[in-house]
Amino acid sequence: MMPVKARKKQPAPYARDLVGYGRRLPDPKWPGGARLALQISLNYECGGEMNLLHGDKVSEGMLTDIGFPAVKGMRSPLVESSFEYGSRRGVWRILKIFEERKIVIGVLAVATALDKNREVAAAMVEAGHEIVSHHYRWIDYQHVPLAVERRHIKLAVETLTEIAGTRPVGWMTGRPSPNTRKLLVEEGGFLYDRDALNDELPYWVEVAGRHHLVIPYSYETNDNRFDGNVAFATSDDFFTYMKDTFDVLYREGASEPRMMSLALHDRLIGRPGRAAGLARFLDYVLEHDGVWICRGVDIARHWMKHHPAPGQ
Repeated sequence: MMPVKARKKQPAPYARDLVGYGRRLPDPKWPGGARLALQISLNYECGGEMNLLHGDKVSEGMLTDIGFPAVKGMRSPLVESSFEYGSRRGVWRILKIFEERKIVIGVLAVATALDKNREVAAAMVEAGHEIVSHHYRWIDYQHVPLAVERRHIKLAVETLTEIAGTRPVGWMTGRPSPNTRKLLVEEGGFLYDRDALNDELPYWVEVAGRHHLVIPYSYETNDNRFDGNVAFATSDDFFTYMKDTFDVLYREGASEPRMMSLALHDRLIGRPGRAAGLARFLDYVLEHDGVWICRGVDIARHWMKHHPAPGQ
């Protein structure tokens, strides 16, 4: 009598997708047959960061170019002034650079920050830039209680709607919690979020039984490398890295169209010696045919039309 083989136990479902699109990418069908979609995001955060004035127990210690650590129980004057440079001067320089080139972008706006500078908010809306919700505060939501984050999402929507005159349909926390995406779906009204670094094209996920669109962001093609780590020391560093990224994606896009995300901060790239690198990169891009410079909402609507959610 032959022995009976034990049935192989099926592995438990894994809660992460490590495969994505795999070997063959979908054809994005970008408008005009573009080989590359370039989406540009400007982070607006001053006034929403950690500060005793905002009821926090420590001052901000992240993403400045002066390298000062967080301070417990006290305000940090130079860190505050580093952020203020962005809202007082840097943001206006960046908006001017885009205005001169007739480029519209997505503004990742922290609600409590934009609420404190209505003049720049009006300029952003007037220029046609998309106001994307960058949450209610510029803090790490990793350990924020679910009920608190749910309330913050609601407040962010209400605040930005009142400021911009239209409801935000895009979202990017930056430092999300495990609950963030579920809470966004629960709130409703969002076409997409950007809280992912794991791909170069949009993709659908299922959240709480619903299909939800993710448009990946980048911490790499990002001026955050001008912060204390000195990965970018000069405008040439910024320009060269962004140009190299663009060139590779543009070349690959001849056979499989691609997407590039460029992320900026007013307090970083807004400095004169760095803004030169941004202007030079944009001028380089504009020399090329077949590039669609767009906002997140433009990509979301396009993807929903040409690559609708499964079953739709």
